[in-house]
Amino acid sequence: VRGVIDSNDLPLNVSREILQESRDVRMIREGSTKRVLSMLEDMVENDREKFTTFWAAFGQVLKEGVGEDATNRERIAKLLRFASTANDGAEQSVSLADYVGRMKDKQDSIYTVTADSWDTARSSPHLEIFRKKGIEVLLLSDRVDEWMLSFLHQFEGKPLVSVAKGGLDLAALADEAEKAEQERTAEDAKDLMAKIKAALGERVKDVRATFRLTDSPACLVAEAHEMSGHLQRLLKSAGQKLPGSETKPILELNPKHPLIERVGAETDDARLADWAQLLFEQAQLAEGGQLDDPTAFVKRLNRMLLGKSE
Repeated sequence: VRGVIDSNDLPLNVSREILQESRDVRMIREGSTKRVLSMLEDMVENDREKFTTFWAAFGQVLKEGVGEDATNRERIAKLLRFASTANDGAEQSVSLADYVGRMKDKQDSIYTVTADSWDTARSSPHLEIFRKKGIEVLLLSDRVDEWMLSFLHQFEGKPLVSVAKGGLDLAALADEAEKAEQERTAEDAKDLMAKIKAALGERVKDVRATFRLTDSPACLVAEAHEMSGHLQRLLKSAGQKLPGSETKPILELNPKHPLIERVGAETDDARLADWAQLLFEQAQLAEGGQLDDPTAFVKRLNRMLLGKSE
């Protein structure tokens, strides 16, 4: 951005720190920011191709502005662009306004999923129920996205909700007949969930039946206000210590999946324990995570393929 700024005389005979805090410099900073945002808004309206080029170069920087500039957060949010399940490619071209305009009649949230890459995000098992219901989900794969979401909680009164959070209200996506069937299925699966939780021990916070899955047997989720597995991996890769103790995931199982039905019929406790570990580790891999002990996973998988128990 190039331009000329006219201002009153600045006290240049003082230190840079004092100058940065002067009233004149603060007004220049605020005025320049508003002017640049106005230019970008005009670009969105009148030159979409130019804005697309701008976004490809500076989109991640603009996302940082959501957290660093609370005053202009709403204006910046309108400029943000994301990949989406509504499109086939990885191009970040969907605005939050576009998403809200396509929301279903009874939908009251903007759904998102974060991952290490676009491929991982679009193939996430957490999306299965949303694809079945035809509900759009924003695919967030930039490293800054998790941090940005900690500041961007809503847009035009619609909360941004991660599909990988355990507190997701899936009942709103089902009709009355589906709700009744889900309640019966969950009740029937209680004993199996308890056995798998006992087998996994300290590896999980809880094990429960879920209906967010249609094709996959299992997935990992976090509580609504806890750190996601993706954010934990980002912090670890950056060499940062996790605040407090590491959050344990919740293992959610699809009780209608043939594999879960097979596990439910298992009478050998040792083999059931192997199944439980295998389901947990499969869910870790499906969300883009890494196994703590790949060798043990391979040995366990080989035992299961050979029909043996430990």
